[in-house]
Amino acid sequence: MKYIKNFLKGMAVGIATLVPGVSGGTMAVIFGIYDELIHAVSSFFQNWKKHIVILLEIGLGGITGIALFSKLLESAIEKYPAIMQFLFIGIIIGGLPVLYRKSRSVGKRDIKDFIFLILGFIIVLLMSSEPDATTAMATSQGIASIIFLFFGGIIIAIALVLPGISASFMLYTLGLYGVTLNAINTLNIPYLVPLGFGLAVGTLGTAKIIERFLQKHPGKTYMLIIGFVIGSLIPIFPAMPSGGTLIASIAAFIVGFILIFLLGKKEGLED
Repeated sequence: MKYIKNFLKGMAVGIATLVPGVSGGTMAVIFGIYDELIHAVSSFFQNWKKHIVILLEIGLGGITGIALFSKLLESAIEKYPAIMQFLFIGIIIGGLPVLYRKSRSVGKRDIKDFIFLILGFIIVLLMSSEPDATTAMATSQGIASIIFLFFGGIIIAIALVLPGISASFMLYTLGLYGVTLNAINTLNIPYLVPLGFGLAVGTLGTAKIIERFLQKHPGKTYMLIIGFVIGSLIPIFPAMPSGGTLIASIAAFIVGFILIFLLGKKEGLED
C-alpha cells in the first residue's frame, strides 16, 4: 500500500515539475515525502539498497506523471493560456500555507528569517527573463550544444531539489521550457540525454548541501523557499482576461488553490 501511495505522490510531483512556477520540491513537502527523498539522494551510496526503494517508488511515479501529462499540458497551455496560468497560480498560492506551517514547526520566527523571505523573492525576480540566445544554443547541433545542455541540466537540478524554485520555471528562465516540453513529447534523445546527465549530476551534488542547510538553519531555509514561491507568481501572472475567459480563469484559480490546500492540510494531519 505504501508503494502505491509513494508512486501516486511521485506522479503528482512529476506533473508539478512540468508546470512553470510550480515546484516539484514544494509538492514533495506538501505530500510529506521531501525529507525522506532528499536524505535518500544525499546518502545514496552509504546504503543504496535501502534508499533505492523509495527513489524507485517516487521516481517511477514522477516519470509516469511526466510521460502521461506532458503532451496534455502542452496542448492545454496552447489552447487556454490564461486559464492554465490562473490554475497554476492557484496551485502555487494553495501551497503557501503548508510551507509556512513547516517553517513554524521548526522553531520560533526571527526577524532575520523574514530577511531571507525578501532575499528569495528578489532572487526569483532577477531570474525572470527569457534569453532567446540560450534556446538557439540548445537546439543547435554539435559538441557546444551538448556541453550547454549538460550544464543547463545541473542548473535545473538545483531548482528540482530545492523546494520553492520550479524546475520548469528555471527552464522558462533559461529559454528552454518550450523546447524541452517538445523534446519530451517527441522523444528527442540527442537533446534529452545530455540534459538528463546534467540533472543527475546536479541532483547528487546539490542534495547533501540542501539537507545540511535544512538541518542547521531550517527556519531561514524555509522562509527563503517561501520567498522563491511568492516571487515566482509575478513572472507567470498573465494579462487580465475578460468575459467568459475571466470567469473560467477565476474558477481554475479556485480549483487549483482548494486542491493543493486540502492535500497539504490532509498530509499535515497525517504527519
